[in-house]
Amino acid sequence: MIKKEKLLSTFGSLLQQAIKAQKTKLEKKALPPALAQDKTLRKLLDDARGTAFGKHYGFGQLLESSHPAKLFQENLPVFDYNKLHDEWLYRSIAGEKNVTWPGKVSHFALTSGTSEASSKRVPVTGRMIDAMQKTSRRQILTMADMDLPPDLYNRKILMLNGSSKLNEVDGHFEGDLSGILASKLPVWFHKFYKPGKKISDIKQWDEKLDEMVLAAKDWDIGFIAGVPAWAQILLTKIIDHYQLDNIHEIWPNFSIFVHGGVAFAPYKKSFDKLIGKKVIYLETYLASEGFFSYQVALDREDMRLVTDNDVFYEFIPFNEENFEADGQLVDNPQTLLINEVEEGKDYALLISTSAGLWRYMIGDTIRFTSVKDANIVITGRTKHFLSLCGEHLSVDNMNHGIIKVAEHFNTEIKEFTVVGMPHEGLFAHKWYVGVTEEMDEEEIKRVLDEALKELNDDYATEREHALHEVMVHTVPLQLFYDFLGKLGKSGASHKFPRVLNKAFQEKWEAFLDEVHAI
Repeated sequence: MIKKEKLLSTFGSLLQQAIKAQKTKLEKKALPPALAQDKTLRKLLDDARGTAFGKHYGFGQLLESSHPAKLFQENLPVFDYNKLHDEWLYRSIAGEKNVTWPGKVSHFALTSGTSEASSKRVPVTGRMIDAMQKTSRRQILTMADMDLPPDLYNRKILMLNGSSKLNEVDGHFEGDLSGILASKLPVWFHKFYKPGKKISDIKQWDEKLDEMVLAAKDWDIGFIAGVPAWAQILLTKIIDHYQLDNIHEIWPNFSIFVHGGVAFAPYKKSFDKLIGKKVIYLETYLASEGFFSYQVALDREDMRLVTDNDVFYEFIPFNEENFEADGQLVDNPQTLLINEVEEGKDYALLISTSAGLWRYMIGDTIRFTSVKDANIVITGRTKHFLSLCGEHLSVDNMNHGIIKVAEHFNTEIKEFTVVGMPHEGLFAHKWYVGVTEEMDEEEIKRVLDEALKELNDDYATEREHALHEVMVHTVPLQLFYDFLGKLGKSGASHKFPRVLNKAFQEKWEAFLDEVHAI
């Protein structure tokens, strides 16, 4: 046993040295963001010039220009999912080749985001899978600068993905992006991957969790990757099942949690209670449409935008000139290139990718913390903010306000949602706050309202005028997850919307009435 551990430690040291060398090599080759983006766009246009989309929009002619990016912006409209689907993607879904990207699209990621009821089928090409895997490998390289023991590189990686047993529909495969990526893992990675194919194939999330709990005792986990809420549920189940004080009693080498999908701050206190030693938390920006950024330094909470890997970015200033009050994009919005953005301002993200998405508005908003290094933070969703009367309340504001409430009550609040509504001739915000213990709703309202006034001057102004009321309802935390389960959205990449649209609100409130929660 001692000889085996020594061999593993030696192998880990060699792997660690190789990672450091590869990171240095990559940094030397890196181009400035603007140059990397120009090269990326030219490559995408050239590869897709022979597609129906490329011929329609004259990609060949664009490439003859010394500044193809500007002509690209002038000649192509901005697409949301519905527009791109109705004009182009429906042909790819039906099996037609060479529509928006060369060849036939064999995989589609099913996603409804967090606000729309009907499933979207987002194309996932082989080229895009390669790009996502490449970005994942780059993220591993960032660990070269972390003070990690060499033998950590021999430990297993637990990925909380959707089912890797995909549905075959009309000649293509469909499933969660995480399930698609799990089904396409390189052979060398299987040695490290948990929960393994048998459990990964399970479609029912509750059944998958139970199987992972039973198998947990046989795994030597060093890394976990997944959405915070579901990772926390799994760790809690393991601790309860084996009657442990913390997860390190069964996984002593667990050192890194890679998370994404939602802001991690509301979950951190809960995670800290589940662990017995220090764990490094790393944020990623991996969406169904691509792997866009990842955290590169432990002393910073922002992420580095990947500018040279098959994704071309544009940025729409997130303001009243470009967006209606309900988050709807205006016709002909202003769009900026990466060398035209400013730090500290919010932008809606447009992407063009090797999955055949072109000038596609993903629905997220970001803010640059460093233009020079292309460092960003995610600030919310274009339709997940409240501006009924000019209060301009962003998801970022909401997260910080809820954190203030949690600190005031010395507790944790991991889930919440809010809806705006007419009220007595003016307007109101109605909050639903997930709780695990009894909390005074009026006190939550007071603390939350005061915090939001401090965070947002527009909110403070409208609270004196048109935003007449703020209402708070506490709801048992588990009901948030039960409701997602009822919608068939348990596990993997699904999360509860921070702002409810009318259709989702009606379903949510009907569910709460049914279980007598309000």
